[in-house]
Amino acid sequence: MRAARSPLFRRLPHQVDERLTLIICAAVVGVGAGLGSVLLNESLALGGSILHPFRGRWYGPLLPAAGALTAVIILKFLFHEVGGHGVPEVLYSISRKGGLLRLRASVSRLVACALTIASGGSAGPEAPVVISGASVGSNTANLFRMNERQRTAIVGCGASAAIAAIFNAPATGIVFALEAIIGEWTPINLVPIAIASVLGTEVSRAFHGNQIPFEHRVFEVSGLDLATCVGLVLFTAAAAVLFVRALRMSERLFSRLPANIYLRVALGGLAVGALGILLPEVLGEGYEVTREIIEGIHAPGVLLIGTMVLAKILATTLTLGSGGVGGVFAPCLVVGAFTGLFYQRGLTALFPRVGWAGEGYFGLLGMAGVTASVIQAPLTGIFLVMEITGGYDVLVSVVLVAVLSATLSHAFEPHSIYHEKLIARRQLLRPRTDARILSEITVAEVLERDVHVIPPDMRLGEFVEVVRQSHRNYFPVVDRGNGKFVGMVHLDDVRSYLFDPTLYDSVVVEEFMRRGVPAVSYEDELPDILLKFEETGSWSLPVLHRGVFLGLVSKSTLLDHYRRELLAQESD
Repeated sequence: MRAARSPLFRRLPHQVDERLTLIICAAVVGVGAGLGSVLLNESLALGGSILHPFRGRWYGPLLPAAGALTAVIILKFLFHEVGGHGVPEVLYSISRKGGLLRLRASVSRLVACALTIASGGSAGPEAPVVISGASVGSNTANLFRMNERQRTAIVGCGASAAIAAIFNAPATGIVFALEAIIGEWTPINLVPIAIASVLGTEVSRAFHGNQIPFEHRVFEVSGLDLATCVGLVLFTAAAAVLFVRALRMSERLFSRLPANIYLRVALGGLAVGALGILLPEVLGEGYEVTREIIEGIHAPGVLLIGTMVLAKILATTLTLGSGGVGGVFAPCLVVGAFTGLFYQRGLTALFPRVGWAGEGYFGLLGMAGVTASVIQAPLTGIFLVMEITGGYDVLVSVVLVAVLSATLSHAFEPHSIYHEKLIARRQLLRPRTDARILSEITVAEVLERDVHVIPPDMRLGEFVEVVRQSHRNYFPVVDRGNGKFVGMVHLDDVRSYLFDPTLYDSVVVEEFMRRGVPAVSYEDELPDILLKFEETGSWSLPVLHRGVFLGLVSKSTLLDHYRRELLAQESD
């Protein structure tokens, strides 16, 4: 905290060119996020080596429950947080909080993830390192006293460096941050994110070497192999849709259980442990079995492989749906590899005389298709598979499957697994969109108080004098006694009466005012107010607080502020 108040950090963003400041912050964040990823990888390796011998004993199925339960207890009581796969929290932070994240999030998810996965929980390490890296970025930006736009870019740097380091995939980190996290490809984001991603990768390589997680032999791909990729798309899209819907259903079912979070996560862990007795491949990250598939040495038959697709989806949805901590990247890779292998074995059974490219080829394509479809980010799926397998020789096939699979699955599940909850709650605001621009404007900024308020018992003659002195067409009607809003008078409704003096003393406002006028509150957001304008066809709406009239908000004033905010954001 002292550093944040020091004159050096207060002056630095103003005295140094903005791009250089962002680059300096990106470098710091890249190293920090890289170290976090290395720490998690080392923790997973250590935890796995310690617990692996115990999985074959009678209490082995209890390990996933014990690990997930311990993780949730530590999160709640030590860090005061909840479980989940983390990335939506980063997206919410960028959309609604200007990229602000708590510093403890840089450690809490790493600890919880290590306990969950090492004990056998079916999840990936990428989401916890994303929120950890994003937290490092957010707090580094605060240290340098950056504005909201700059802080958002640095949060993206943390996410990029974390993904790059955990997978040894710098290009994937860049694409993931821009495509899935920030949602905006601009120079102010691209340059620092690229620097952070490269530095995060180099930190990881300094400890683990430049290792490709899933090496493969060179494939001989024929035109027939390429053509059959279209058929594989049907399987990867179906697996992705099933994955997303199963996770949603699992979360819904566990949330309805009449029990606390501890019992729910324990039940989920027990179910995963029981499933692991029959199919131990579903436990943990699943990278070992994925490696076997890519290398073409996985032995089981086609029916068992098809069962493994469903079993891995079930294990992951039980782990995350019950409240466990982890990500979906690794499970998507495993499910995709099994899906590709299942498809290849089916082709071989149907056409035994055809020399297909090989099991590893279709497993690799399945990884790209399922990953791109679940997170609705084709470029991320493409670059991830290319970098973690070194499969640049099959780039055309990977692009084809990833793009077509993501497109097909989009017809059934239009939103990314990271975005759907935020979209349902209307909390996802992407840069440069109408909703994001309007969210920067408050009701207080557009509230019009210079209005003529009239009582319901005012005579028409008196109202004519008010109209003569006013430049408005809307006149709110407020009770004299309690100040409550009772209606609205629109000039068009009474225009025919204004020039008939015989009515001036016999007609009162209450007789021609509009009742039941739609109103808005001080807490309403501008996108909702604009929607109400469209639904009601009104040009001005009253703003009320507990029935008391505060002022008017007009469509013209709202649109004028929208235009100013748009110009301000474009100038940034």
